[in-house]
Amino acid sequence: MRPAIVVHGGAGAGAEHSDGCELAVDAAARALAQGDTALEAAIAAVLVLEDDERFNAGTGAALGLDGETIEMDAALMDTQGTLAAVAALRSVKNPILVARDVARTPHYLLVGEGAQRFARLMGHAPYDVIADTARRKHKELLAKMAAGEQPMAGVDNAEFARFWNYDSVPTVAGSQGCDTVGAVVRDAHGHFAVAGSTGGSAPSLLGRVGDTPLVGCGFYAGPAGAVAATGIGEYIIRTMLAMRVYQWIDDGMDLHEALRKGIGLVLPDAKTGLIAVSRTQSGWHANASTPTAER
Repeated sequence: MRPAIVVHGGAGAGAEHSDGCELAVDAAARALAQGDTALEAAIAAVLVLEDDERFNAGTGAALGLDGETIEMDAALMDTQGTLAAVAALRSVKNPILVARDVARTPHYLLVGEGAQRFARLMGHAPYDVIADTARRKHKELLAKMAAGEQPMAGVDNAEFARFWNYDSVPTVAGSQGCDTVGAVVRDAHGHFAVAGSTGGSAPSLLGRVGDTPLVGCGFYAGPAGAVAATGIGEYIIRTMLAMRVYQWIDDGMDLHEALRKGIGLVLPDAKTGLIAVSRTQSGWHANASTPTAER
């Protein structure tokens, strides 16, 4: 079977960052060429994006509303029995590698303090770098919300102040970060894998978890293919978006039609993107500018 790789850098992140996605595809292709599994290739792609501060994952993860807190999610899944995720994880460089380590445990998902302690146990050193890009985006976020722009479709900005749960004094901030990074891979043996990572959505309350680490919502892989979603998690979760698209592909629907139909399930003004591979096809679809690369 001919291998296939599709990578995205987050809905609304800007197509000008597609060069980063190309580098991620190159990393995945090298992994496959040297005999690595589809999952190892997907992880290799996500690592490239986690280390590129232009993307909202790893080093470039978005700041919380307080301008100090970073909480990250990551997940992976393949058709050889691997399924693992982390959520609300702090102080690590590459959340996708911690998720990979979770796959060695009896559990699927570790969160918060437990996930961080586990990361240290697995040898992941403390990493608390805040990228200049993240600081700039947070400043822009505050300015936009102060000007009355709504960051989440249908949600009044006052809700974030009303339910403020950070230690600091409430601030109200604008829409920057529904970006996620993700990769889907089909290897020459017909195995499928998906991996994703995110610095979360901005603005958000402390402890917020989106679709990225939730199986069937932000990601899914099965015998018919692999799907990854990007966008505002609250809308993706409500539709079980990745699973819905996967089921359509499994039922025989054209992959591109399934992706278009999936995007149609979310609010038109909620930036959303999907990537997928099947036995015979690969591709992506989005309703907002989304950096992607495919091979």
